[in-house]
Amino acid sequence: MSDPTVLLRNHGVPVTAQRIAVLNAVTKLPHSTADTIAEEVRASIGAISKQAVYDALATLTSKGIIRRIQPAGSPALFETRVGDNHHHIICRTCGTTADVDCAVGERPCLSAADNSGFKIDEAEVIFWGTCPDCLASS
Repeated sequence: MSDPTVLLRNHGVPVTAQRIAVLNAVTKLPHSTADTIAEEVRASIGAISKQAVYDALATLTSKGIIRRIQPAGSPALFETRVGDNHHHIICRTCGTTADVDCAVGERPCLSAADNSGFKIDEAEVIFWGTCPDCLASS
């Protein structure tokens, strides 16, 4: 990741210690929940409310600095890999999440059989399975 201060400023986001800490936590722990990010931020800068973490995550997501994914039946996960419309694979046993590059070409990587008049700009795909560690232990 480039300098977080410059990244925030380039996206028109006021720079605060909390936002930098949240951005650093998401960078360090991709595919983490807000609770995990909050724990990392607290370890880094001390006290911060869960609401402040949620607010920072919402701001960073709305500005396109981070990406929020919402797997079915799971809490939202956050990552800094944005803009390439990649997909994800999630282990049904342990929840490990990994990036999967686009199946075909550029965004949106898939074509809808019927777009119902929409101009599609993104396709979000989540593959589900069992990770190598869980396969080895079963």
